[in-house]
Amino acid sequence: MQADEPIGKLYDGRLLRRLAAYLRPYKGRVAVTLGLVALHGLFDSLGPLLTRYAVDRYFTHTPVAALPFEFPADPYRGLTLLSAGYLTLVLLTLASEFGQTLLMNRTGQYAMFDLRRDLMEKLHRLDIAYFDRNPVGRVVTRVTTDVDTLNELFSSGFVAILGDLLMLLWLLAILLSLSPGMTGIVLLATPLIFLATMRFRTEVAGSNRRIRTAVARINAFLQEHVNGMAIVQLFNREARSRADFAAINREHTDAYKDSIHAYGWFYPVVEFLSMMALAALLVYGGVSIPAGEASLGTVVAFFQYAIRFFRPIQDLSEKYNVLQAAVAAGERIFQLLDTEPAIQAPAAPRPIPADTTIVFENVWFAYKDEDWVLRDVSFMIRPGETVAIVGHTGAGKTTLTNLLLRFYDVQRGHIRLGGVDIRDFRPEELRELFAIVLQDPWLFTGDIRSNITLGTPGLSEAQIRTAAERVNLLDFIDSLPGGLGETVAERGANFSTGQKQLISFARALAHEPRVLILDEATSSVDTETELKIRDAQRELLKGRTAIVIAHRLSTIQSATRIMAFHKGQLMEAGTHAELLALRGIYWRLYELQYATPA
Repeated sequence: MQADEPIGKLYDGRLLRRLAAYLRPYKGRVAVTLGLVALHGLFDSLGPLLTRYAVDRYFTHTPVAALPFEFPADPYRGLTLLSAGYLTLVLLTLASEFGQTLLMNRTGQYAMFDLRRDLMEKLHRLDIAYFDRNPVGRVVTRVTTDVDTLNELFSSGFVAILGDLLMLLWLLAILLSLSPGMTGIVLLATPLIFLATMRFRTEVAGSNRRIRTAVARINAFLQEHVNGMAIVQLFNREARSRADFAAINREHTDAYKDSIHAYGWFYPVVEFLSMMALAALLVYGGVSIPAGEASLGTVVAFFQYAIRFFRPIQDLSEKYNVLQAAVAAGERIFQLLDTEPAIQAPAAPRPIPADTTIVFENVWFAYKDEDWVLRDVSFMIRPGETVAIVGHTGAGKTTLTNLLLRFYDVQRGHIRLGGVDIRDFRPEELRELFAIVLQDPWLFTGDIRSNITLGTPGLSEAQIRTAAERVNLLDFIDSLPGGLGETVAERGANFSTGQKQLISFARALAHEPRVLILDEATSSVDTETELKIRDAQRELLKGRTAIVIAHRLSTIQSATRIMAFHKGQLMEAGTHAELLALRGIYWRLYELQYATPA
């Protein structure tokens, strides 16, 4: 399994701008949220001013600057009104906080919906080579875990950071207006908190990257081993599998432990520095009040403001952790979104011709470098022909169909359809000509009907039943309680291999392809099912071009032409009888399979 190592810079402003772009369609909601954030900061910062006024006017009777509203001289009435005003500010603070939280969380969900949609669209457009290189678990992590990591950033991170910065500006302006001297004491602790924050950022950023890497590895490992659990148990690999998982799980645990350690020392340090600043304020206030430099109400208000001042600094440090986690997830997400498929549609695509003559012309192909899988292969398949392809494992049989469907492009030579190079067609239009039945049948969760139609509009019930009848599947479907609506479990686990393969046959025929590809489609079925398929095959292929890749030579003896491949080269071509008479590769394959040649 390939490693999933961190990429890119620790902080990438361009990446953050790309993440913020997902909020752009909802800029109206974001603007309202920012307005609520500003109001929240304003309401939250006015409370200590009422406290200062109450203490100075009604407790110490110190001259105090008048508030916008005149309060009565009677202490009982004045304190009652101030309390009501303070309560009003508290309620307004709660209401604005509720509004911004609700609105931004909804907006964040919309943004994540858009991001998941873009990821899924990209996965559908990527070529098969990408999925050959990347484990399924890692790809799933991009669309699930990595997007979920952005949840807090989209839902509250951007707004909370702006809110904390705005709150600091509000508080700093008020503190300077109240007492520049005490403001200086509060600011003395800020550089030390900043240094602690920088150290905390470095430790947590590295931990977050390691956590994301470990999560992707865990998902990939679980996907592979859960799907292959039968093999694990059959070969008694449980102990080794547990040991391998323990090693990956340990990486995840160690990364989280480092993150926990960083949080463990950071918050006590910030709290200690905050308390030291408050203690210094207490000393300063104790000296300045008797000297007449500050009132008791001012000192009390300053204590409240100082507590509020250090809170956004702590929040910003924590939000930086959210930011770094989002960067670690975002860089992987955008790496996937920026991956360009190797198979591209031409700038000026040609229409699909009526002539479906297939020509391989001096084709060379390698999956890696010049490790050639096909070497100078040339042949022609005329419309209506049934061409069988045989050869030893690794001879390049399946590669031929992968190239014909443009899952990969040839390095040398040409593949032509109706005289036109297939690279001149749109890949999706080219593939509409074909239907393929693979050796390993693949069914999706749903029902039998949806697995035959695959969501293709216009397929009637009659067409579905006709396709099922032609592959001898209809009797089985009618015997099920749900018929075509019978539930299909994950990967068709509630059906036998033969039944799944027959559903795959019905799927191919229901779409009425002009070219049918059978890639060792009968190699995994029992003899009875193979006989059913063989009996129906002559009717199935009538009037249709067919390419049949087979190990069981009994299924291809009636083919129009048989092509025998060996080490990536076309060695022989002819009918069953002609190739047996040559006593070459096909003859040897036949002899190995049936013990004596015909």
